[in-house]
Parts: sequence; structure tokens; C-alpha cells
Amino acid sequence: METNMHRRHFLVASSATALSWSTLPVMAQTYPDRAIKLYQGFAAGGNADSIARAVGTEIGKALGQPVIVEAQTGAGGTIAATTVARAKPDGYTLLMATGGHAVAGALYNKLPYNSVSDFEMISTVTFFPFLLVVNTKSKFQSLREVLAKAQAEPGTVAYGTAGVGSTHHLAGELLAKMGRVSLMHVPYRGDAAAVTALLGDEVSFIIAPPTAVLSNIQAGKLRAIATSGAQRWPGLPNVPTVSEQGVAGYDVRSWAGLMAPAGTARAVVERLNTETQRALQLASVRKRLEDIGGEARGSTPEEMKAMVSHELEKWRQVVADAKIPKQ
Repeated sequence: METNMHRRHFLVASSATALSWSTLPVMAQTYPDRAIKLYQGFAAGGNADSIARAVGTEIGKALGQPVIVEAQTGAGGTIAATTVARAKPDGYTLLMATGGHAVAGALYNKLPYNSVSDFEMISTVTFFPFLLVVNTKSKFQSLREVLAKAQAEPGTVAYGTAGVGSTHHLAGELLAKMGRVSLMHVPYRGDAAAVTALLGDEVSFIIAPPTAVLSNIQAGKLRAIATSGAQRWPGLPNVPTVSEQGVAGYDVRSWAGLMAPAGTARAVVERLNTETQRALQLASVRKRLEDIGGEARGSTPEEMKAMVSHELEKWRQVVADAKIPKQ
């Protein structure tokens, strides 16, 4: 009789264990059963939008459901991030976050979400540097010359960016700090306005993503004097990095990556991570990302979380050191 009781207990326990294990693959297999909405916080047709569409389309094909990209612009991407942070954590509302996500976390006094803990990180998608660019008529032939002038005559070298609090702006503040020079920041309304200002000799140089300046570089109107990443940008392999020109350890790259609301099931996160990695191996996706200056690079959710946390702390320090007013 005792043996029979043990046997019954074993069978019940075994059935329960089998049931609990079987539910995980079922969740992954049944997700998704409808369209997924992928928010990005910048203008349609821009870098973030192009990245979201390139990757989202392929993820949708693999999942058998469309991934609909929606631009929810304003406040440096924080409106789109707020929408996703507040969404039901069921895997049907995602965010294509960019480097501005960490910048906003450092710059804004109050956000309706925590930049790290209110999201489940899925995977990084791409990283791309900024270019430091001068007018071809400029007397500056290198970043070393720019920094030497700024050191000799503090406050006389002006640089332009897409606006106060942009990643471009903070990249300039970090350059001034690490290069131990004084630079004058001139904000414009977007990259196009900054390029126009440089062509008109309003500033000594600008900091901008490759897509904003490459056509003018190829036309011979502008000249890149440095790239902001740790390695040279493959698109302009002869242009040295900032670090190569005397500012050791300088490394600023923007990025894009997928996030979901906090509390999204791990099985769903892992499924999305798997399909993101597959998409990033496709030649068509890699070329699309390269065309906008990026390098396709995925990650684990844990690696992405560590990266975003590091970026957030880095920019908080830059904002504090530069005494940039909190928004």
C-alpha cells in the first residue's frame, strides 16, 4: 500500500513537472498570433525609422506576423519610450531605442519611466559613429589642429550640432573634457541646419552622423577630420579616430536596439532575440545598416542592459561636468 502511494505521488509530481516544462515552448510557439507594433521616436525616413523597418520586416517574416513600425516623435524619443514602458508586457508593443534613450535619461529631470528597469532589453541592432567635419575651405586639416587652436585661444573654436542635449552635443562636451580644451557649442535645429551652417562658415566644425554629411563629403564641400568611435569607420577608412589624434580612450557611438516593457515573459524575449540575431545575419539587412553608417551587431538581453546602464552613467557625468541645464 505504501509503495502504491509513493507511486501515485511520483506520477502526480512527474505530470506537474512535465506540464510546467511544456508550457514554455507552447508560449514561444504560439507567440505571436497578431501584428506587433514597433515604436521609434524620430521622424519617418530618418535613421531610427530605417533601422526599425529593415530589422522589423525580417523579424515579422520569421514570426509569421507583420511588425508595424510607428513613428511617435518628440522630446528626444521619450514619447515613444513612454508609450512602450506603459504598454501591456505581452510582446506586442516594442521600442526601437537609440543612443538618445540613455542621453534622455541623463538629461531630463523627470521621466515617466526608468530608462533601464522599466524595460526588458531584447538585443542591440547596430552601432554607428559620429563624424567631425569641417568645410573644405577650412584651415584645419586635422582634429589635432582644432584642439591646439582651442587650447591656445579658449572659447574661440565653435562647433555645431543638431541641438542642445543631443548625443552630438554631449559628444562635443566629452571631447572638450577629455581633450582639456574649451569649445563653444552652437545648437541648430537638426543635422541639416548644422550642415548648412558649416557650409556658410558659421562654425569651425560640426559633429553629425555619417548619413547627414556623406553626400557633401563626396561632393567635395565638406571634409571629415575625425570619427568618434574606437575604430576607424569603414565608410571613410582614411579618417583617423579622435583617440588617434591625442584624446586617448575617446569612444562615442550611437546605437539602436530593441526593447519591450518590463515584465515581458522571458520566452517571448528569447524568441525576439533569436529572430533579431537571424535578421542581422542577412546580407540585405547588413547592407541597409551599412548604408546608413552602421555596423550590424546583436547581443544578449543581459549584454544590452549592461551597455545601456553604462551609457546612462557616462552621460550623467558629462551633463554634470558640463553644467548642462536639466530639461
